[in-house]
Amino acid sequence: MGVYAFSMDKNKLKLVRRLKIIEGQVRGLQEMIEKDIYCIDVITQTSAVKQALSGVEDVLMEEHLGCCVVDQIRKGKEVKAKQEILKVYRLKRK
Repeated sequence: MGVYAFSMDKNKLKLVRRLKIIEGQVRGLQEMIEKDIYCIDVITQTSAVKQALSGVEDVLMEEHLGCCVVDQIRKGKEVKAKQEILKVYRLKRK
């Protein structure tokens, strides 16, 4: 795992808060399953969790591309930057 230079203290706090909310949503999903809640209701909540995680992912990817990758290009590491851009692109498509 690489070291990320977050230049985003405000975003970092927002991301931690979002992840705590998502954690609560996942616990709620577990309880829904344990209580035999109607399947469609559970699926609706899993969709909400996926969307929330996708939002977190978007912020992290934007930060990485806007900060880390740009820094690599400035330092003459274009090949590594290109590889990371492609990796982010492929991960996002999954």
